[in-house]
Amino acid sequence: MAQDIISIIIPVLNEAAIAKQALTQLQQYSNVEIIVVDGGSQDNTVAIARQLGVRVIVIAGKGRAAQMNAGANVAQGSLLLFLHVDTQLPPNFITLVTKTSRQPNVIAGAFELAIAGQEKSLRWIEKLVNWRSRLLSLPYGDQAIFITQQAFVDLGGFADLPIMEDFEFIKRVKRKGKIAIVPGAVTTSGRRWQKLGVWKTTLINQLVIIGYYLGISPTKLSNFYRSRRKK
Repeated sequence: MAQDIISIIIPVLNEAAIAKQALTQLQQYSNVEIIVVDGGSQDNTVAIARQLGVRVIVIAGKGRAAQMNAGANVAQGSLLLFLHVDTQLPPNFITLVTKTSRQPNVIAGAFELAIAGQEKSLRWIEKLVNWRSRLLSLPYGDQAIFITQQAFVDLGGFADLPIMEDFEFIKRVKRKGKIAIVPGAVTTSGRRWQKLGVWKTTLINQLVIIGYYLGISPTKLSNFYRSRRKK
């Protein structure tokens, strides 16, 4: 297993509109392995990735957790970085990830979050997310979580959940070692917040988290989340 490679695992589903730009940006870097794991797209997402020469795995209808696990299973790097296709890494991400991973007791990490968009409310969301991440060591999936491959294997990967798979995974990581937040931000698309409005989207997200803590079935939480997102 190559010690200097960062394997970037990107779960996708119907992302043809943004896939080419996202993948092209990553291809400029050396010592990275890009793995796209498609969840059964009905558009040209897979064709676009393959035309760019990117490795593609298709695992239809099994959810994002299964997609990320499938990508990790074939990854060659000593570090795994799970990236949403609408999230852009900072230009110096390789240095940040490498240095952070070498810190004592650190087995995983993530970036601070910046959200594309001019709304002032988005700046508040960024502050809250970054405060939560640093104070509680609780980053979410859109912050480009990375972890050593060995630790990922030892933990058994992501749990087979229809939602909250990143939250549940991070909780297990915290019991095994330190999660570091690097001094740099990824920039994620504001489309999730802009579709329904910043505060309504935030409320839905928080209700799902509360429901998870209360022991409500992840399937019910997933149905609730997706039904509210469609409105």
